Amino acid sequence: MVYRNFRIVIFIRILLLSVSIFFFIYTLESKFFLTPVFIGLLAFLQIIYLIRYVDRTNRDLASFLESIRFSEFTRSFQVDGMGSSFNELAKAFNNVINDFQTVRAEKEIHFQYLHSIVQNTDVSIIAFQKDGTVELINKTAKRLFQVSTLKNIHSLKSLSNDLVNTLLNLKPGSISLVKVQEEDDILQLAISATEIKIQNKLITLATVKNIQAVLEEHETEAWQKLIRVLTHEIMNSITPIASLTATLELMLKNVTEDKSQEIFRVRPETMQEFQTALKTINKRSTGLLHFVNTYRNLTRIPKPNLKITKVKEIFKNIESLMEEEFSAKKIGFTSYVYPEILELSADDKLIEQVLINLIQNSIHATENKESPEIKLKAFQNKRGRITIQVIDNGNGILKDVMDKIFIPFFTTKQKGSGIGLSLSRQILRLHGGTIYAHSIPDKETIFTLTF
Repeated sequence: MVYRNFRIVIFIRILLLSVSIFFFIYTLESKFFLTPVFIGLLAFLQIIYLIRYVDRTNRDLASFLESIRFSEFTRSFQVDGMGSSFNELAKAFNNVINDFQTVRAEKEIHFQYLHSIVQNTDVSIIAFQKDGTVELINKTAKRLFQVSTLKNIHSLKSLSNDLVNTLLNLKPGSISLVKVQEEDDILQLAISATEIKIQNKLITLATVKNIQAVLEEHETEAWQKLIRVLTHEIMNSITPIASLTATLELMLKNVTEDKSQEIFRVRPETMQEFQTALKTINKRSTGLLHFVNTYRNLTRIPKPNLKITKVKEIFKNIESLMEEEFSAKKIGFTSYVYPEILELSADDKLIEQVLINLIQNSIHATENKESPEIKLKAFQNKRGRITIQVIDNGNGILKDVMDKIFIPFFTTKQKGSGIGLSLSRQILRLHGGTIYAHSIPDKETIFTLTF
């Protein structure tokens, strides 16, 4: 007979075992030799089954505790029908399991929430140990450094040694700037770090932000403010000078032509010198006014009329405009757009103005070359940004000049105004893009526009 209540089953098993032992002792004095053997064997089997019955509950409890130890909360503790005390025990254990499940679910939700924030923020985040072993890298950092996975910071040496050294030696709470120059892109990285300790491991948590566009915007705004102030002051000073010199020149002209007036008693040669000097002053003042009005254009760029434009059409228009000059100066010109359907959200007139200015610079740079070549390329770079490049094989740009070429009024040409590249940078900034140059003197110069 099978009893499901634990106490009753234990009581009956002990009672039967006691009876068996009693009969075993009683039959030892009998004449039947096999009877006590069978009764002893029966008692032994009862002891084994009693131990196994008790051990079954212990095994269930041990299994339950193991599931807690290894965070396996899908099991439950079932002891129905074994008595009220076991029912209460089972209820308590199941409540513990449910609480652990709730806590685990909350932690999982919290982890997924934080993981989603870290992975989708627009700031690059890298967590690594002192030896460079990477613990975490988010998607933004992978896009920035163009890696699918990163196991060690030293793997970034192919991108920039300065970047690796800065990351490994950056002090917590400090900010460092690193410039990374690539063939078709330039990065100005602001890097900050903090340290955290997790399970006896010291982790450096670094944030990396590309601030190239921000730096260019602030630089441009600073130059614009300076230009507005200078042009205002110069205009206020020159305008009355130009007006007065013109008036005086007219008055002296009338006097010198009227032979009857002897009041001035000035020799004609001296009068002529006065007139010549005033002409010179007036000419220079007028020229300076024109100079100032020219540079005021740097602060008066029209707002771009953005529309979807095929890059190939822009290139075609430029080639039509420059074809005659290319032919006259025997310059080899090629253009390349990949894919051919590449489109750009931009003001095509302003972009054409920038490209024509860059091509004119290239024409000037290749004047003394035996086989001058200019290339125009458009493609998507490895970060998915639309990129246009103007490439020539001219004289190039010296390294110590490279950082100055986009400064307003700076020029290396004898007849240059120094506003072309500065104007181009402002036009690109209004399009949300950047422009920079890379040059190997006497070999290749590349101006890159990224949108």
